[in-house]
Amino acid sequence: MPQKPSIPKGTRDFSPAEVIKRDYIIQMIKKNFELYGFQPIETPSFENSSTLLGKYGEEGDRLIFKILNSGDFISKVDDVTYSSKNSNSLAPKITEKALRYDLTVPFARYVVMNQNEIDFPFKRYQIQPVWRADRPQKGRFREFYQCDADVVGANSLLQEVELIQLYDAVFSDLKLNGTTIKINNRKVLYGIAEVIGAKRLLVDFTVALDKLDKIGEDGVRQEMLNKGISETAIAKAAPLFGLSGSNANQLAVLKDILQESEIGLQGISELEEIIGDVDKLGLTTSSLRLDVTLARGLNYYTGAIFEVAAPEGVQMGSIGGGGRYDDLTGIFGLKDVSGVGISFGLDRIYLVLEELNLFPQEISVSLDALCLNFGENEGRAALKLVAELRKNGLRADLYPSPTKVQKQFKYADRRKVPYVILLGDKELQEGKFVVKNMTTGDQKTYSLSEPETFIQELNS
Repeated sequence: MPQKPSIPKGTRDFSPAEVIKRDYIIQMIKKNFELYGFQPIETPSFENSSTLLGKYGEEGDRLIFKILNSGDFISKVDDVTYSSKNSNSLAPKITEKALRYDLTVPFARYVVMNQNEIDFPFKRYQIQPVWRADRPQKGRFREFYQCDADVVGANSLLQEVELIQLYDAVFSDLKLNGTTIKINNRKVLYGIAEVIGAKRLLVDFTVALDKLDKIGEDGVRQEMLNKGISETAIAKAAPLFGLSGSNANQLAVLKDILQESEIGLQGISELEEIIGDVDKLGLTTSSLRLDVTLARGLNYYTGAIFEVAAPEGVQMGSIGGGGRYDDLTGIFGLKDVSGVGISFGLDRIYLVLEELNLFPQEISVSLDALCLNFGENEGRAALKLVAELRKNGLRADLYPSPTKVQKQFKYADRRKVPYVILLGDKELQEGKFVVKNMTTGDQKTYSLSEPETFIQELNS
């Protein structure tokens, strides 16, 4: 007996209904990307390993899917390396490419390679899948889509303000009320690490701090201790774990803590400017909240950082995130090109909309009208009618075989087709067709020579 087929953990098949819903979200995001002046690009699904490795920190590097070299790759490994069984030594000899971990680093590579053809500031959007060797769980997959918008070649903090507005515009269109856009600044985190005496362990400090909402204060303390951060330093950072209140109140507390840190105060100044501008412009459905524990575990962020939380009551990780990166292109040889960008988590947004029942009912309808098949002659006449409906923009189809009428109606019902067309021998002789409204059960007769009447009524 053949082995039952399966798919890798963390990946999914998508049914027609799921694809339609995903496309609904993508179209809303894409519409707003273009309204805000972003242009589309695409990059390969895999990159040279050297492009990706070392850009996401130690944790990120571990989650990168590596691709084995083609051919007899193992024969090129020397005996010493092979017998050592050390994956870090072996990997560079058997794999030179990897699936992309995100869209930002490939974008930076794209900018450097195409810098002579790009008009700066360059606003690009990209909607493509990425891959991470993560532990699958609700809302976390090994293959998933990111929907990114980035601006490179612009230092102004107005870009951050505009990206916050972009988040709000998309969630407003999706009727997803109550999202919280969290904001922090990596310079503030640098300043905190500086004043508590943990500057050399900045990455370990920020990675641990970023997990506060997942593992709690005790978990963060323990992780910091395990990474070599002293009890004294952790005690100095303790007031941050419970920092709350309005954005203005939190900024005031931070100013006091960071009064001896120049870079920390610079981060606070940037936050004040961004938050102040957003407050003046206003948001439609989202709220902007300072969260000093937000760290974003990617090494390339240097300024403002964002993360979007789903509405209260929905158990879901972040549904968006991003931030400012001052010199990401510098790792590929193009210095002093600042950038800032955000990403929408398509798959998590899908799950949130599904849980809150926010998908419009009409998007589940993939066919406007189905013509039943009553036989060879009737089928040919029906196909001609279907062709006329399609020319006028209606999604119409003919059931392919003249099987039992009850079976054809069941098919239409499962497909949620709103209108079923009956064109049997009697209707054909009379030059007519009958349309049944599957919701009300009402039937109406139209002339085969004037299908425009039905088309106009359907479009009205």
